[in-house]
Amino acid sequence: MGVYIVRRIFAMLGLLVALSVVTFLLFSAIPADPARLTCAKSCTEEIVAQNRARLGLDQPLAEQYWAFAKGIFVGRTYGADSGAPIECPAPCLGYSFTKQENVTTLIVHALPVSIWLTLGAFILWMVVGISTGTYAALRRGRWQDRWTMFFALVGYSLPIFFIGLLMVYFVKIKWGIIPPTVEYAPLLEDPVAWFQSLILPWITLALLYAAFYTRLTRNQVLETMGEDFVRTARAKGLSERIVIRKHVLRAGLTPIVTAAGLDFAALFGATVVTEYIFRLNGLGSLVIDSVLNPDLSIVMGVTLVTATIVIVANLLIDILYAYIDPRVRLA
Repeated sequence: MGVYIVRRIFAMLGLLVALSVVTFLLFSAIPADPARLTCAKSCTEEIVAQNRARLGLDQPLAEQYWAFAKGIFVGRTYGADSGAPIECPAPCLGYSFTKQENVTTLIVHALPVSIWLTLGAFILWMVVGISTGTYAALRRGRWQDRWTMFFALVGYSLPIFFIGLLMVYFVKIKWGIIPPTVEYAPLLEDPVAWFQSLILPWITLALLYAAFYTRLTRNQVLETMGEDFVRTARAKGLSERIVIRKHVLRAGLTPIVTAAGLDFAALFGATVVTEYIFRLNGLGSLVIDSVLNPDLSIVMGVTLVTATIVIVANLLIDILYAYIDPRVRLA
């Protein structure tokens, strides 16, 4: 197990290096002048020239990448030769001239919202999806199974933005269960506001994925229940609960864990729409604002951070996969 984890960690580090190169080239080698995407509507030729010099965009591409990569670990000073240098402490992901702030600082302020939103939705859809899928499989052919699959099909067919708008209209506006003016607050400062601001986005994100995992879990449980080792466990006199929990679910979870790792990556894309609908100031809202008011540094920094989170999350999924199915440690 230890050797497997070490191999996966080294593979992750290599992937992170490749990610930094690709992300840098993707945003720095674009046909348009990157310096013009740093000052939004306030761009003038003088400001563009100043930003180009401060950000080092007038240097060769290799030197630009080295300064960018080094800044992540030791920090960076923008415009050191000018009369007003800008300090960017490590980890430095760039500087936003439109917001007059380090990109790292902007991301740190927005990141907790996106993390809570993603983790809450992920846990909710996994618990609901696996539970309802197992419940439907154990009542195969009965009315509980048919109704569960019906609601799963309905949930899987509705787009995220439509679910979110329904939540806002009925829960906040029509029924008034949650105040329409509630705003996100840190968990330790105001737990009630924190929960009220996130519960509807959690449900919005989780509903689509939970419907898919209900169907996936049902199929996996039904397939596993027909295996020889399950019949052997029953023949030994084990209770049905132990057979389901220790044999059926553990064997059937491997493809579910694999799908969860892939869907967790897609979840970050879905949070962009959800944060915009519910007015949450997370990474999604930060990116939308940076696209509408062009700020290349912020878009580049958020892309690098979210991609890194996805890579680390998939490393954890690989380790969990190896724990569930020891055969993958030999791969």
